[in-house]
Amino acid sequence: MDAHRQAYKEEAYELLAELETSLLELEENPEDMDLIGRVFRAMHTIKGSGAMFGFDDIATFTHEVETVFDKVRNGQIRVSRDLVNLTLRARDLIKGMLDSSDGGEPMEGREAEDVIAGLRRLVPAAAGGENSPAAGGATGRPDAGGSKGEVAITYRIRFVPAPEVTSNGTNPLLLLAELRQLGSCRMVAQMANVPELGEINPENCYVFWDVILTTRRGVDAIRDVFIFIEDDCELKIDVIDDGGILDCDTDYKKLGYILTERGDLTRQDMQDILARQKRFGELLVEQGIVTPEKVASALAEQQHVKEVRKERQAQESASSIRVPAEKLDLLVNLVGEMVTVQARLSQTAAGRGDALLVAIAEEVERLTNELRDTALNIRMLPIGTTFSKFKRLVRDLSVELGKDIEMTTDGADTELDKTVIEKLNDPLVHLIRNSIDHGIELPDERAAAGKPRQGTVHLAAVHSGDSVLITITDDGAGLDREAIRTKGVERGIIPATAELSDKEIFNLIFAPGFSTAKKVTSVSGRGVGMDVVKRAIDALRGTIDIMSERGKGTVITIKLPLTLAIIESLLVKIGEDCFVLPLSIVEECVELTREDVKSAHGRHLANVRDQIVPYIPLRERFTIRGEAPEIEQIVITQVQGSRVGFVVDNVIGEHQTVIKSLGKMYKDVKGLSGATILGDGSVALILDIPQLVRDVEREEQAR
Repeated sequence: MDAHRQAYKEEAYELLAELETSLLELEENPEDMDLIGRVFRAMHTIKGSGAMFGFDDIATFTHEVETVFDKVRNGQIRVSRDLVNLTLRARDLIKGMLDSSDGGEPMEGREAEDVIAGLRRLVPAAAGGENSPAAGGATGRPDAGGSKGEVAITYRIRFVPAPEVTSNGTNPLLLLAELRQLGSCRMVAQMANVPELGEINPENCYVFWDVILTTRRGVDAIRDVFIFIEDDCELKIDVIDDGGILDCDTDYKKLGYILTERGDLTRQDMQDILARQKRFGELLVEQGIVTPEKVASALAEQQHVKEVRKERQAQESASSIRVPAEKLDLLVNLVGEMVTVQARLSQTAAGRGDALLVAIAEEVERLTNELRDTALNIRMLPIGTTFSKFKRLVRDLSVELGKDIEMTTDGADTELDKTVIEKLNDPLVHLIRNSIDHGIELPDERAAAGKPRQGTVHLAAVHSGDSVLITITDDGAGLDREAIRTKGVERGIIPATAELSDKEIFNLIFAPGFSTAKKVTSVSGRGVGMDVVKRAIDALRGTIDIMSERGKGTVITIKLPLTLAIIESLLVKIGEDCFVLPLSIVEECVELTREDVKSAHGRHLANVRDQIVPYIPLRERFTIRGEAPEIEQIVITQVQGSRVGFVVDNVIGEHQTVIKSLGKMYKDVKGLSGATILGDGSVALILDIPQLVRDVEREEQAR
């Protein structure tokens, strides 16, 4: 049962994320019945499945919210800001209940009671009280369910659960009990599918039910009862009496037609009995009503449609499966090992000069590349799953700070590795909070400046080569260049005489403890956040760039690699040691001669096509013994908008790098972000380029 409970929790977390998104959209479009239906169905599924898998506290609490939204769906209550606020609080409480089931802190019962009380207060104002007929309470409720103003319709329902339905934790009797609450009904259990005693599996369900239900709630209410089991049952719902006032004839259909409509008796069987075992088609042909060719054509159509639908059903049932993230991580790790082994095979084959072995190695390389791309694509998720979380953040912070802010998004279907998305959440939260608190002005201030009272935060994502660009744009006050510069001088980060570009000034906000806020609030002002953002983006091998114009707004651009598992890189060599640089930040490679070094008079500067580029001699940096060659190579990279070179002995070429962590023992080693295994089995270290640049800059400032 633990596996079923875990499956329920995973589904519930997804439903809660969808619920939050739907509620925020519903607040903007309160008349949208599709959104109302989505909210109701999410609540209904969480409640029904929760009761089946032992989450009784969730089922009981969610039932209260579901009841209110059922009245919203029936037009008895209008969507209001109070209703959305209470439902969002309820959503947070349900998530807390799920979290606490893993051994976390239990939820405070008083808060749940406050939410329930608030929801119940909304009912009398619109629907006449909890116990009124409209509210569906215990007293005064019509036999057919629903409100008195609605027509009672009679439905024929055939519910055939899959035999294995009970092994998934579903109890069909609970569904039937819930169906009975919708109105007046009769139920008949059908035992025709029960096998002989020796063939019975005691864990299977062989019974199915026929239900005749008269209700004012409508067909959607019936389908909602079975919403979380719809893929594990056959469900047929037919209207057999529409509640027409003028239809007062008490006679009903003959027995044969009822059995035929239900599917218990085919029309062919009925005709066989009536026509003394003559088939329906034969009767038609014998009586000259239809030609044999037309009957054959109709039978061919029937068979063809059956086969097409059967094939489509099989495809749809196998279209997607839920796989634990740990299994995907293991798959990518194994693919990484295969890439390494394939590289060794290719190198060995090339060294032996065996044509057959080379051909085999090339085929293995092709298959390995396809397998690598497929495995990495499996881990790719649309970044919209992260974007949707921030709408709630913007909404709540806007209320807290007394601002009117709208959040818009673009490129939500842009895909990123799931590991990158998971680690990107916190940096984006910091950046959006800063845009709301520091960037967007109060409505009166915006109006005085000739701006709309409502501010905008725009979140966008787009693919750019082997990277993804994420931008956070606001139309607020922009960064105060002079205030940032003054604070940088006060903190000793820059000298008072320094001449810095706008980009260099803006990058000062990433210094630890840097803040220009005049007062500390619950949102910001303590100088904690932007340096954390910078470190997090660096850890993802990404870059962050800021552009701002005073009075018009700020644009923050984050550039991230698509995946953290396997990267394209540049392999270089210093002495006998090999190193790897991410190819995405490499611009070009140029030569560095002894004369070039002498002409710089001891400074680490190179003249590249009349542009001065600073460089870091890695042999000197890593204290690698031996004599440097007469002609070294400078690998020029782009770091934080600046060109920085790294001097190496030789550039070997492009390399597909499978990233391996260095382990806890080397966690304090600076300038290295990991390692990889080369084709000959040796190890190459992956350079942490941003960290190396920061360390050198810090040392220069300390001199």
